[in-house]
Amino acid sequence: MGAKYKKYLAPQFPAGFTNTIYPHAGFSGLLLCCKSVDISCFNRYFSANDCLFFLFSFWTTEVTLRVLSGIQPSGRLHIGNFFGAIRQHLQLQAEHDCFYFIADYHALTGNPKPADVARYTLDVAMDYIALGLDTEKTVFWRQSDVPEVTELTWLLSCVTPMGLLQRCVSFKDKVAQGFSPNHGLFAYPVLQAADILIYKSDLVPVGADQKQHIEVTRDIAIRFNSNYGEIFTVPTEYIIESVAVIPGTDGRKMSKSYGNTIEIFEPQESVRKKIMRIVTDSTPIEEPKDPDKCNVFALLKLLASPQELAEWENRYRSGGTGYAQAKKRLAELMIDYFKPFRQKRAELEKNIDYIKEVLTKGAKRAKAIAAETLAQARKAVGLGA
Repeated sequence: MGAKYKKYLAPQFPAGFTNTIYPHAGFSGLLLCCKSVDISCFNRYFSANDCLFFLFSFWTTEVTLRVLSGIQPSGRLHIGNFFGAIRQHLQLQAEHDCFYFIADYHALTGNPKPADVARYTLDVAMDYIALGLDTEKTVFWRQSDVPEVTELTWLLSCVTPMGLLQRCVSFKDKVAQGFSPNHGLFAYPVLQAADILIYKSDLVPVGADQKQHIEVTRDIAIRFNSNYGEIFTVPTEYIIESVAVIPGTDGRKMSKSYGNTIEIFEPQESVRKKIMRIVTDSTPIEEPKDPDKCNVFALLKLLASPQELAEWENRYRSGGTGYAQAKKRLAELMIDYFKPFRQKRAELEKNIDYIKEVLTKGAKRAKAIAAETLAQARKAVGLGA
C-alpha cells in the first residue's frame, strides 16, 4: 500500500480542527505539512499568508489511527471484494488499530432467508481469516453482537435531515435493481454512520460507490457535535483509486446482484470457465487492441508483475494476440495467487468452533468501546439523567 497516515495536532487552532485527519503519500518535513493540509479549511479564519505561516508553525505527531470497515454477508465473497476492499483491510492491520465487522444488520435490507444470513456470516469470517486477518491484533466481530449500534442509529436519525438521505444515489440504484424500497434500505446510511461513529473511527476504507455515504456520516457527526458537543470523531474515507472498481465478467462492476462475480474460493475449473466467458469486443486477432478498454487486461493489472503487464500491453497494441490468450494467462495467475489461501480455508472449515470463538472475542472488545460512546451520546442528548 505504501501510504501512511498522520494526525496533525494544532493546539492553537479554532475549535473543531484538532480532530481533522490528513492522508498523505510520500512527502516529508515542512513540505509534507503544506501538501497534506487542505488550506481552504482555514480560509474562514485566516488570509492565505496567515495560512502558510500557520502550516510552517504548527507541530505534528504520528499516531495510530482507528480504521473501521464492514462487509455484508450477502453471499460468497468474490475477487472484487478482495482487490477492492479486503486486501487493503489486511494491509492496514500492520500500522493501525483496525476494527472490521460482518454487517449482518445491513444484510437484512434485502430480506434474505434467515439460514442464508447465518451461513454467509460464517463464510465471510472464514474467508477473512484464511486471507490473513490477524485475529489477535484486529478487532473482528459480527455487527449484531453489539446492539448498541442500533440505539445510536436512532439518536443520529434525530439529527439527520430527510433531504440528506433522499440525495443518496445508492438507494436509487438498489431500487432500480429491483430491491424493495423499504425503510431499512432508505435509512441504511444512518446505520452505517452509527457503525463508524460509535467506535470513534478515524479512517474508513470504502469502495468508490460508498464515498457518498461517508460524506453523509461526516455531515451527521458534525451536526450532532454542533448540537450537543464534541462526542464523535469526524472520519475520512480511504479509497485506492487504481482498484476502486473491479470489472465483472460482463464488464459492469463486479457485484453479486449482477451475477457477474468470480468467487475467491470457488472450484478452480469454475474460475477458468468464468474467465473464458469475460466479455470482450470483436476486434480480430491480427488487429491492435486498446488495453485500457479491455476487461481482461483490467484484471491482469491486479495480478501480473509490472514486467509481465508491460509485455501484455505491448502485445495488445501491436496486434496478433487474441483475447483468449490473455484469458488463459489470467486464469493461471488467479488460481496461483489464491492457492495458499484456499488451503488455509479448507483447514478452517473443519474448525467452526474456532471461527465462532474469534467473533465472540471480537464482539466483547468492540462492545466495550461502543457502550462507552453510546453512554456519552445518551448523556449529551439528555437521556438517563
